[in-house]
Amino acid sequence: MTTTKDLIALESTLGAHNYQPLDVVLERGEGVYVYDTDGKRYLDCLSAYSAVNQGHCHPRILEAMIAQARKLTLTSRAFRNDQLGYFYEELAALTGSHKVLPMNTGAEAVESAIKAVRKWGYEVKGVEKNAAEIIVCANNFHGRTMGIVGFSTDPAARNNFGPFAPGFKVIPFGDAAAFEHAIGPNTVGFLVEPIQGEAGVIIPPAGYFTRVRELCSRNNVMLILDEIQTGLGRTGRLLAEEHEGIEADVTLLGKALSGGFYPVSAVLSNTDVLGVLQPGQHGSTFGGNPLACAVARMALKVLSEEGMIDNAARLGPYFLDGLGSIRSNHVKGVRGRGLMLAIDLYPEAGGARKFCYALRDLGILAKDTHTDTIRIAPPLVITRDEIDGALEQFAAVLEA
Repeated sequence: MTTTKDLIALESTLGAHNYQPLDVVLERGEGVYVYDTDGKRYLDCLSAYSAVNQGHCHPRILEAMIAQARKLTLTSRAFRNDQLGYFYEELAALTGSHKVLPMNTGAEAVESAIKAVRKWGYEVKGVEKNAAEIIVCANNFHGRTMGIVGFSTDPAARNNFGPFAPGFKVIPFGDAAAFEHAIGPNTVGFLVEPIQGEAGVIIPPAGYFTRVRELCSRNNVMLILDEIQTGLGRTGRLLAEEHEGIEADVTLLGKALSGGFYPVSAVLSNTDVLGVLQPGQHGSTFGGNPLACAVARMALKVLSEEGMIDNAARLGPYFLDGLGSIRSNHVKGVRGRGLMLAIDLYPEAGGARKFCYALRDLGILAKDTHTDTIRIAPPLVITRDEIDGALEQFAAVLEA
């Protein structure tokens, strides 16, 4: 009989070691819970980095996926399909966008936005050829493709992968004055996360994005918000930009766009930006395929119809207050917005990973990041009682 230890050994022997997961082997999930190969139940406090906002194996999304899989899964974009137009229509209506570019992964959406905004810079703004510049932030995380890691400040992402493409300028996150100073005549875009997730749920100062929006409008710079983790309800709003009442010029979605069933991402923008792309200049065999579109349409529908965004807005502060009430010499502080939360530990605590293992033993799955931070992002269908149960386990581990 194959054991959990055997499965871990199999991964370790045959797989590339580009991840360091907690040693738990999951085989099924439902709602906020996942179950390992021994049948033990865990409360998922990561949601596959917010890809499973709607909960694991949501029945309505599953039904939509099965129904479409029986009819048509892939045509490529060489032909049209009967799901793509509806996907455009429903996503645009929900987000207020004018144009949609469908892709598969979050990193592809980021790369697509970079290409489109650069081309807009040359053909619409009039930037000198091959001189376009995009401003990004330190401690960013936009993916792991070659184009993206070239402007990462994380040594693990960059070291020994060069040479990298030029055209990016790095500034501190949350510093509007630094952004204003960095803008030059060749600046075509500002690519930024509303909240830096991988960096440890770093929230910018109040008013930061209001000022950024003003500067982008004044200087004809496209504001590109990477909402791949923060979007689709995670922060208690459909899009995190709504917390400051602004609108991005380009919005990037992924992860929860499919409810965790299938890789689906999208670049949302206006006709000026996405209108520069002509046939043959960008594409994806799987991007906009009928299976992806049917799944994403239902994922968006259940997010809205089942009150998940309101649930995140209501229970996020409750969860955060509960974490803040834990009295522990290990805890430096807590922060969050909606159901995107983090616990910072003092360096003397010995790192967040051992706490994640202790939480695992008590039936809670959370993720360490940047050595001393525990990230918490449960599915948006979590209940108050489930949060109360989680808080008991967090207290037990952090107060020990």
